[in-house]
Amino acid sequence: MRKLLVVVASFLSIAVLAPSASAITRGGELDGEDHPYVGLSVAWDGDTALGRCTGSLISPTVFVTAGHCTYGADRIEIWFATDVDAGIPDNGYPFTGEATGTPYTHPLYIDSAFFLYDLGVVVLDEPVVMPRYAVLPEAGVVDALPNGRKNSQVTAVGYGLQDIISNPQNTIKIQADRVRYRADLMIVNRNGVAGIGSIEGSNSMTVSGDAKHGGTCFGDSGGPMLINGDVLVAVNSFGLNGNCAGIGGVFRIDRDLELDWINGFLAD
Repeated sequence: MRKLLVVVASFLSIAVLAPSASAITRGGELDGEDHPYVGLSVAWDGDTALGRCTGSLISPTVFVTAGHCTYGADRIEIWFATDVDAGIPDNGYPFTGEATGTPYTHPLYIDSAFFLYDLGVVVLDEPVVMPRYAVLPEAGVVDALPNGRKNSQVTAVGYGLQDIISNPQNTIKIQADRVRYRADLMIVNRNGVAGIGSIEGSNSMTVSGDAKHGGTCFGDSGGPMLINGDVLVAVNSFGLNGNCAGIGGVFRIDRDLELDWINGFLAD
């Protein structure tokens, strides 16, 4: 997740990357093996670690994430363990992943206005066999969803921060366990947030986040928003405040432009 109103590090910074960790916020639950195709990714530019995100395999070689998770990187390292923390240092984190791939960012992506086309793809060097993969949606499927919490619900999955707490001493407590979590969130606005959804070309959408049902936070960027089990309709994109409270923003991929771009990698 990237903070929208005050631009900060594109994803989870190396300061958190090395000694700390992350996942779905309070109210969420451990994902276990429910979504084995969701992985934790670290973006690298040469010998410089740019940050940490989440993403989803839609085939043995194609990993879908956010554009701000691939922008500026020349390679991506990925882990699919449910608990990446438990495997350190033997699992190679954050230097050498279970899979490595070449990143691609949406051709219309602009970093200063990342929310307009916040979509990225990683093509893996070697295939990763999973019992199943995330599934691309039909165009416009989100618009066809009925209203109400039960009917307009998406499942968020990610390795991002669980909690950011400020106290009266103005210090910040961060809870972060590089573990895969999930949360069932409600679609709040299918047309984004004021000043975003109304911009031509924006596919931003907002989803709920609260202590009861959970939410998304830094490090969940690029993680899937799923319906009907494994149908990937959006990727986690941004937050509206620094402590990951309230609604969050996601980038819809159920549009012809985005689907055509992703499918181009599947055809190779």
